[in-house]
Amino acid sequence: MEFTVGEVVQFKKEHPCGNDKWEILRVGADVRVRCIGCGRMIMLPRKKFEKSVKQKVDKL
Repeated sequence: MEFTVGEVVQFKKEHPCGNDKWEILRVGADVRVRCIGCGRMIMLPRKKFEKSVKQKVDKL
């Protein structure tokens, strides 16, 4: 699956704030995402990120 900066994806599990949608900020060997609900930013290895994604939602 291809990902680009600015896309919003839905994760399989919810963030503790109750939201499951994340905006992609950086794509590479690691992927940086920001929670739409609380603004928390995390960086995940690409393999773990791809396993966590349920579906693409839209672009901002």
